[in-house]
Amino acid sequence: MSAATQVRPIDLQGLDLESFRGRPVAVLGLARSGIALTRFLADRGARVTTYDARPAERLGEAIAALVERPVRLLLGPDVDPVEALSGQSLICTSPSISSRYPTTEPRLRRSLGRLESEGRVPVVSEIDLFLRLCPAFTVGVTGTKGKTTTSSLIAALLAAGPEPVLLGGNIGLPLVERLPELKASHRVVLEISELQLPTLSRGTDVAVYTHVTADHLDRHGSLEEYRAIKRRLAELLPAGGAMVLNAEDPVTAGYAASIPAGTAVVRYRRQAPRPGELGLVGGWIVAREVAPLPGAGSDKVSPAAGGRLMRVAELAIPGEHNISNALAAAAVGVLLGIPADSLRQAMRAFTGVEHRLEPVATIDGVRWVNDSQGTQPDAVIAALRSFPRPLVLIAGGRSKKLPLEELATVAAQRADAAVLIGESGPELAALLGSAGVRRLASAADLTEAVAVADEIARSLLVEGVPGPATVLLSPAATSFDMFEDYAARGRAFKAAVAQLAESQRRGKR
Repeated sequence: MSAATQVRPIDLQGLDLESFRGRPVAVLGLARSGIALTRFLADRGARVTTYDARPAERLGEAIAALVERPVRLLLGPDVDPVEALSGQSLICTSPSISSRYPTTEPRLRRSLGRLESEGRVPVVSEIDLFLRLCPAFTVGVTGTKGKTTTSSLIAALLAAGPEPVLLGGNIGLPLVERLPELKASHRVVLEISELQLPTLSRGTDVAVYTHVTADHLDRHGSLEEYRAIKRRLAELLPAGGAMVLNAEDPVTAGYAASIPAGTAVVRYRRQAPRPGELGLVGGWIVAREVAPLPGAGSDKVSPAAGGRLMRVAELAIPGEHNISNALAAAAVGVLLGIPADSLRQAMRAFTGVEHRLEPVATIDGVRWVNDSQGTQPDAVIAALRSFPRPLVLIAGGRSKKLPLEELATVAAQRADAAVLIGESGPELAALLGSAGVRRLASAADLTEAVAVADEIARSLLVEGVPGPATVLLSPAATSFDMFEDYAARGRAFKAAVAQLAESQRRGKR
């Protein structure tokens, strides 16, 4: 970068909402975070340049979402990313863009790496920028799986209190645009992914961990590095904050050694709790000697009798793994002083989130469940264990190159059949067949898979097996061979089920 194009960088230490006015700022990536960043910065008076290597014809919806704000757009593979990076006082990135990720576009990765090594222009991610400017109390949730359900349930529990609550982050809603309306009285719940964690220089007031196994090794290179990245949220906890840990997961349990002095630690387990923990006693979720955080507005809240919060049987979300998620969420509720009666009512009312063990329909004795977000073996194993037989699994997509042998073993124990789609379909068929899954079928697309699975499920019921039969979409793979993302795949599955229901309704006339 030449001296002529150098400008005074924005000071991240003294950042406020007026720091961007009149300043040149670049936004890298025009997906959800990039759109939110571009709008926020333009609305704060910045002179924004937005770069994306995808051509403009593929970004029509994203460009329209900017609503004619005065933004300089540098789009397409022919644009040199150096042009976007030159002459800026701040560089803001979407979560998938990093000089450290091999999955980042090579030219952009090299250019960004050179800029960072020079150290003259600060580089900040959308979520890090949000946390630097956020005046509200924050709860961060991370882990390999269970983040979305746990984050959503925490937000539902906190909404039972007097303070306004916002839910966002990796769950699909960047919150940077909401900064101007936030006050210290708000509660903000953030789902935080392995993409976002390495970009953080600020932590949340409460850090919640579900469990950490293996995922996204294409970006992070090794299991050890992936686990180290997940530890970042613990390392950034402020003194006086709190950490909520899964006592049954040895990886996250070990993160307690990374927290600063003066930080509370609350563990949860699906067994009898020890002092300072949440657990299960006689079919009840129990908080044993868990003290609310000082200053959390909880000084007038009376603890539940015996620490009992609710009966496990009252949870509306299925599966043993969701009991763990409920324990984690309840721990946050107790820490922030939500009364036991309010916690119980909110947890009873929570039925889950879209694309995570989402009930879609029951059609003539066949129950359809959308678990499109089940892209990782542990998630699919948990899903398979959440429903009784008869069970038909729909799986396949683009492989994440993760070990699938344990999944195949559990599928042989829990599933009566599997319908396989996508690039990884043949590999899955071989693994499941070797493990002992008795009926295997393939389908060219998701619509055909729904039709084939329906035929198999109905045949199981005809054979005299007690109903309902469950058809579970839990792919054990990404969606990128056939869909834009897991949400698009989930919507396509639900549309195919709706089409099947309509077809059967017409056939009965």
